[in-house]
Amino acid sequence: MLSGRLAEVGAAGLVIREVDEGPSSRVAYRLTEAGAAMEPVPKELGRWADAYLAPEVGTGC
Repeated sequence: MLSGRLAEVGAAGLVIREVDEGPSSRVAYRLTEAGAAMEPVPKELGRWADAYLAPEVGTGC
């Protein structure tokens, strides 16, 4: 599931997949310029949710 999501955001140009061909063959993902530019989006969405959405009863949030 996570690998599918990473493939989607990679196809959208938001992350780059980098493979370390060393003995343990690690994979890392890093943000592209476009991905880094999206950083404010989830923060602002969270602020909007705090202001306009009522907390769900019984969730402990």
